[in-house]
Amino acid sequence: MTIDLGLLGAHLREHEVNPAAAAEVERAGYGTLWLDASPPADLALVERLLDATTRLAVGTSVVNAWTADAGTVAASYHRIEARHPGRFLLGVGIGHREVHAEYASPYDTLLSYLDKLAAGGVPAGRTVVAALGPKMLRLARDRTAGSVPCMVPAEHTRQARAILGAGKLLLPGHFAIAERDAGRARAVARSAPPGLALGVTNYANNLRRLGYTDEDLADAGSDRLIDALVAHGDPATVAARLLAHRDAGADHVGVYPLGDDPIATLRTVAEAAHALEAG
Repeated sequence: MTIDLGLLGAHLREHEVNPAAAAEVERAGYGTLWLDASPPADLALVERLLDATTRLAVGTSVVNAWTADAGTVAASYHRIEARHPGRFLLGVGIGHREVHAEYASPYDTLLSYLDKLAAGGVPAGRTVVAALGPKMLRLARDRTAGSVPCMVPAEHTRQARAILGAGKLLLPGHFAIAERDAGRARAVARSAPPGLALGVTNYANNLRRLGYTDEDLADAGSDRLIDALVAHGDPATVAARLLAHRDAGADHVGVYPLGDDPIATLRTVAEAAHALEAG
């Protein structure tokens, strides 16, 4: 069964995610709600979010190979699929060396995790990998339905599509804030992800591959880097920046809302993006 993710996805952090928020996201016109951070292996929240909606797909961004037992995740997948067929996409990833003391051999660890999911009957076509670099993107291409990267500008999407090839899902996430004052928008970004995440090795290395320098990565990000990672301005400008990923080869664009009212930001972005699409 093919899963319908829609043009836009809404990424919400743990403290922002609940069934009421899922219903709001669905009403705003999003195709997918991405459950951020590392959910427990029972994926109980995924089921509650699906129970609260009628057509919305839910994806994990991402289940952590270090902390979520693969056998339990596989059983959770089957439970959710039986209750809500065709509405759940399992995103998996390797986490960050700054968080996990046991972090080693990330490629081999993730490969082994995918093997265990497959042994548990999880279809490759319903799994995606949080892949950034070329090696992980090739793993996503060869073993899953595609990739769900984050902290990436549209140039990464262009390069990732070249590696994944046609027919694989490419589902990048991009930060957004409907703020016309560039200085205020950058200040918000630097006090939250993405600014706070620039010290994470996986993200920093990926941005260096794209041509950003140590100066760009210092002090919560240069203006150039923050502007590449965060769509800001009036709603139409924000929407156009997000849809640049689609023009670069994405199948779907995930929106990470910044600011005090993430649901309001998601509504504004969706309205502007659908207006652009319509006309």
